[in-house]
Amino acid sequence: MRLSEINSLVELYFKKSSDINGKKPFLKWLKPNKPTYNWEDVTERIYKLSHKIRSLIKEGDRCLILSENRPYWLISDLAIMNAGGISVPIFTTYSSSDYEYILNDCNPSLIILSNETQFKKIKIYINPEVTKIISFEKIDAKSILIEDILKDQNFKKNINSNLKRNMPACIIYTSGTSGKPKGVILSHGGILANCEGALELLNPLIQKKDPIFLTWLPLSHSYEHAVQFIQILLGAKVFYAESLEKLISNMSITKPTIMTAVPRFYQNLFQKINASFNKAIGLRKSLILKMLKLGKKKINKNKMSILEKIQDFLLDKIVRKKIKAQFGGHLKTFVSGGGALDKEVGIFLNAIGLPTLQGYGLTETSPVVSCNPIHDIRVDTVGPPFKGNEVKIAEDGEILVRGENVMLGYWNNQEETNKVLKNGWLHTGDIGI
Repeated sequence: MRLSEINSLVELYFKKSSDINGKKPFLKWLKPNKPTYNWEDVTERIYKLSHKIRSLIKEGDRCLILSENRPYWLISDLAIMNAGGISVPIFTTYSSSDYEYILNDCNPSLIILSNETQFKKIKIYINPEVTKIISFEKIDAKSILIEDILKDQNFKKNINSNLKRNMPACIIYTSGTSGKPKGVILSHGGILANCEGALELLNPLIQKKDPIFLTWLPLSHSYEHAVQFIQILLGAKVFYAESLEKLISNMSITKPTIMTAVPRFYQNLFQKINASFNKAIGLRKSLILKMLKLGKKKINKNKMSILEKIQDFLLDKIVRKKIKAQFGGHLKTFVSGGGALDKEVGIFLNAIGLPTLQGYGLTETSPVVSCNPIHDIRVDTVGPPFKGNEVKIAEDGEILVRGENVMLGYWNNQEETNKVLKNGWLHTGDIGI
C-alpha cells in the first residue's frame, strides 16, 4: 500500500480491511466480559453507524466524541468521517467551563458518548434544537442507542470517495493552559503523513509478526488519536487497558510489542522499578548495579571492552530478560511523546532493556515532528524529522515546521491561526538546537 496515494483515513481503513483476513482479531477492551472484535466485525459496524450518521448530519458538520477508550471509539471516529462529518474528540476529564466553551465553539450537530456519567457533564450545554445524541449505553429516551443502530440490516456499504487529503478529518482542542482551548483542524493528509513517518520508524521492529498495542492514553489526545491509524496500517491487534492502575498487569496479559505513552508514565515506571532495585541485596544487587553501569555505557555509546561486552550479553539473559517478562516479554519499544522525557529516565529504561524512543511534536503537527530510531537512540535528543517534514531553527531559536502534517488552522479563530502560520511555516513556540 502506497500511503502517498491514499486520499483519506477512511480509504486507509477500508483498503487495509480488504487486504486482511476478516476473522483476524482486531480490537479488545480489557474490562471483564467484553468481546473481541475481528476486522469483519469492525467493518460492518462502521458501515452501519456511518449509514445512520449520514441521515443525521450534513457534510462538514462537527460530530463530538466523548467516551473512555473502547472499540466503539475507533468505530465512531471512522464512521463520522465516512459519513462526511468532522470528528471532534474531547477528554472525559475537562472542566465544566471547557465543555461549555467547546460545545459552543464547534456547535456539533451530533454527539456520540459512552454513558450517563459522560452525558451529565455536558447535558446543560447541548443545544437540543440542532444536536442528536448516539450513546453506547442507554441514557434517556431521546438518545439513539448504538446497539439499535447495529441491528439494522438495510444499511448500505458506502465508502466515502469524496474525501481528499487536504480536507478536515478532525478538530482536536488544545488543553487551554494558556487561555481558552483552541480547535486544531487536522487534515486527512496530515495524519496520513504521520503514519508514513511512523511506518518507517517501526518497520525494523515488526518484520516477523503482527504487532500488539496496549492503549491507555486517551484517544481524544492527538498523539493516541493518530496512533489508531498507525495500528490500522500495521494490521495490529489492539487492546484497550482497563485503567492506569491495572496497566502493568494488563501488559503481562496482552504481551504488547509496542506501547505509546507520555513522559509522566515513564517517570512513574522509573520510580517503581528503581524503588524495587533499591531493596535488592547481595548478588542480586551486584548484578543490578553492573547491568545499569554497562547499560548506561552502551546507550551513551561509550566504548566497552570485550569482557564488558560478554558481561552485558550475560546480563541480558540473567537480569534484563526477567525485567522484560514483567511487561509481557515481547516489548520491542516504548515510544514517548507529548512532552520532554527526563534524560535520567530515558537512560535508565534503555539501560535495563526497555527500549524507549523519545519523539517531539504538538497537536498542530498531527502530531509527530520527529522521533529517535531504534538503531540510533540518543536520549538527549528527539531524533530526526519524520519523512515529509521540514524543520528549521529560527534566529531566536524557535522551532519552525513545514509539511503536509501541519494543521489547516484553528477552528473559528483566524487571528490565532495567523499568529502561528506564516509563509507556510508553523511557529511552534518551542526552542530547539
